Amino acid sequence: MLSVLAVGALICVSRLVQAVIARRAWPRLEAVAVGAITNFFDTLGIGSFAPTMAWLKLRNLIPDQLIACTMLVGHTVPTLAQAGIFLVLLGVLVDPLLLVGCGVALVAGALLGAPLVTRMAVWRVQLIVGIALILAAALYAMSNLELMPAPGTAGSLPPALMVAAIAANFVFGVLLNFGVGNYAPSLIMFSLMGMDPRLAFPIMAGAAALAASAASVRHINIGKIDLRIASGLALGGIPAVLLAAFVVKSMPVEMLRWLVIVVVIYTAAVMLRSALTTRRSAATPSGPAIA
Repeated sequence: MLSVLAVGALICVSRLVQAVIARRAWPRLEAVAVGAITNFFDTLGIGSFAPTMAWLKLRNLIPDQLIACTMLVGHTVPTLAQAGIFLVLLGVLVDPLLLVGCGVALVAGALLGAPLVTRMAVWRVQLIVGIALILAAALYAMSNLELMPAPGTAGSLPPALMVAAIAANFVFGVLLNFGVGNYAPSLIMFSLMGMDPRLAFPIMAGAAALAASAASVRHINIGKIDLRIASGLALGGIPAVLLAAFVVKSMPVEMLRWLVIVVVIYTAAVMLRSALTTRRSAATPSGPAIA
C-alpha cells in the first residue's frame, strides 16, 4: 500500500508541477497560507475540505464551479503525506482485504465522478456543494457534542459488512469531486459497524489519498481548475501535515471547530442562494432583441 501511495504521489506531483510550469501558474501566496492552516488542523482532526471551501467562496477567489475540483487537487499531496503516516503507525493492525477493497472502490468512484462535476450545470454544482457544507457543519457539531457513534474495538469486518463498506466507499469517491470529504462519513460508518475508530484512519486516509491522486491527475488534464490556488494549497499543506503529525501531535480543537461550524453554515447559505439565483437565470428565457 505504501508503494502504491508513493507511485501515486510521484505521478500526481510531477503532473501538477508540469502543469504549473507550462501555464506559468505560480502558487498564490494566500493559497499557501490557507493550505498550511487547513492541513495542519486536518491532521489533528478538524478536516480541510469544508474550511477551504468556505474561504474560497467567501473571498471569491475562483468561480463556484471550480472550487471543488481545485480544492481536491490542492489537498491531494498533503493527504498523501497523511496517508503514509497513518499507514506506518496503524496500517498493520487493519484487515488488508478491507484496506485494499475500500481503496480500490474509492479510486473507481473518484475517477467516475471527475468528468461528472466538470460537465454538470453550475447551479447543480453550487447546490451539491452547499448541501455538502451543511452536512460537514452537522458532523462537526455532532463531534463537539459527543453525539458520534460509540467506538468499537474490531480491526476487521464480517463479509457482509465488508461488502457494504466497499460499496459505500465507491459513493464516497464520486462525492470527493464535489468537495465532500470521505473522513467524517467513513468514521461514522466504521464506528457503527463496530470497528476501532483509530484503525479507520489508515483506511480513510489511504483510500482518500489514492482516489484523490487519481482524480487530481484527471482534473489537471481536463484543465478546469485554478492552478495557482491548487499549487498553493499543496505547497503550504505538506510541511503543515508533518508539523502536526510529528511535533504538535494533539491539541484541543473544540472551540476552533465551533468557529468553523459558524463560517461553514454561513458559506452554505451563500452557496445555496447562488445556486437558486443561477437556476432562475438559466430558466428565464431571453427576450427578443430590440432594434
